[in-house]
Amino acid sequence: MIVFSGVTYYTSILLSACYRTGDQVTGKRNYTYTQAVSSYLGGANVKFCAWVQYLNLFGVAIGYTIAASISMMAVKRSNCYHSSGGKDPCKMNSNVYMISFAIAEIVLSQIPDFNDLWWLSILAAVMSFTYSIIGLGLGIAKTIGNGVVKGSLTGVTIGTVTATQKIWRTFQALGNIAFAYSYSMILIEIQDTVKSPPQESKTMSKATLVSVLVTSIFYVLCGGFGYAGFGDASPGNLLTGFGFFNPYWLLDIANVAIVVHLVGAYQVYCQPLFQFIENNASKKFPESDFMSKEFEVPFPGCKPFKLNLFRLVWRTMFVIFCTVMAMLLPFFNDIVGLIGAIGFWPLTVYFPVEMYIVQTKMPKWSKKWIWLQILSGSCCIITVIAAVGSIAGIVDDLKVYKPFQTSY
Repeated sequence: MIVFSGVTYYTSILLSACYRTGDQVTGKRNYTYTQAVSSYLGGANVKFCAWVQYLNLFGVAIGYTIAASISMMAVKRSNCYHSSGGKDPCKMNSNVYMISFAIAEIVLSQIPDFNDLWWLSILAAVMSFTYSIIGLGLGIAKTIGNGVVKGSLTGVTIGTVTATQKIWRTFQALGNIAFAYSYSMILIEIQDTVKSPPQESKTMSKATLVSVLVTSIFYVLCGGFGYAGFGDASPGNLLTGFGFFNPYWLLDIANVAIVVHLVGAYQVYCQPLFQFIENNASKKFPESDFMSKEFEVPFPGCKPFKLNLFRLVWRTMFVIFCTVMAMLLPFFNDIVGLIGAIGFWPLTVYFPVEMYIVQTKMPKWSKKWIWLQILSGSCCIITVIAAVGSIAGIVDDLKVYKPFQTSY
C-alpha cells in the first residue's frame, strides 16, 4: 500500500503538470485526460488512452453497483442476524438492491457536469470518513478483545488455502490495491474545475498530497487491524462480511455511509464518459434538436432544471446496462482487482510519465529519463500479474455461479 501510494502521488504530480500544454500559467488547457494525451503524444496513444480510460470508468460503475448492493444487503442482514440471535443464515438475492441503486443513479446522472457535483462530492467524502472510522474502531476493538494479534507477516497460511490459491489471491490483491489508488483516470477532469491563480498544477499537487496521505493512513490502519483481529478468517469486506455482528446499529450506519459514498462516487467517475459521448454526439449531429435542445423543468424554490433528451436516454441506458452487467458478474473483489489492474499502468503511470517527458523536453537516456522508464516498466509487470490473478479468481467464481441468482 505504501509503495502504491508513493507511485500514485508521484505520477499524479507529473500528470497535473500536463494540464496545460507548454507554460503552466498561460499554456493551452487540456480539459480531459484524452485531450492531454492528444496534445502531448498524439497518434495511437490517444485511442489507446480513450479505450482504457472509458473502459475503466465503465468497470468502476459496475464495481460500485456491486459494492453498494452488498452494503444495502448488509444492513438488512445485520438486523436479521440480530433478531434471530445469529441462528438464521439470512440469505438474500442481490438483484433488488442493485436495481434500487440503479434508480438513484438514473436520477442523479441527469446532473449535467462536474461543476454541479461539488455538493455530492463533499457528501461522499464525509461518508467515506464515517465508515472508515467505524471500520477502524471495530478492528481495534476486536483485536483488543481477542487479547492477541492474529495473522502473520506472510498472510493466510497454506492449508487454509492451497499454495496455488495463495499465489492467485496475492496477485489479485495487487489489483485491489491498484483500484484503491485509481483516481488518476479523472485527475485532469477534476483539475479542470480548479480556479486559478495560483496555477492549477500547484493546487492539484497539494490536493493530491492530502488525499493520498489521508486515504493511505486509513487503508493501512483498517487493513492492518482488520487482519490483526481476524487473521486467516478475515472477510473480504469487514463491514459486510460479518466478521462483526455487534453493535449491529453501528454496522448499519457504516454500511449506509458506504452506499451514500458510492452514490456520489459513481457520478464523479462517470462524468468524463458521459461528456465524451455527448460531446461527440453533438459534433456528429449539430443540427439535431434531440442532441442539443434543452427543456427547462421548473422546480419550486430553485432555478429551472435543464433537461436534454439525449442525455436522459443515453445516461439512463448506460446505468441500466451497468446494472445488468453487475447482476451477471457480482464478484466484487475479483472484478475490482481486474479493473484496478487494467487501469493502473496505462492511466496512473505510463501516460503521466510519457507526457511529462515531452512537457519538460527531458533528454533521452538522462538519469531521470532512465528512472522514469524503470518505474513505468515495473508497474507494467505489476499490472499484468494483478490482471492474471483477478482473471483466475473470476474463473473460479464462474464454476459455481448461476446468472441473476447470486445470494449472500
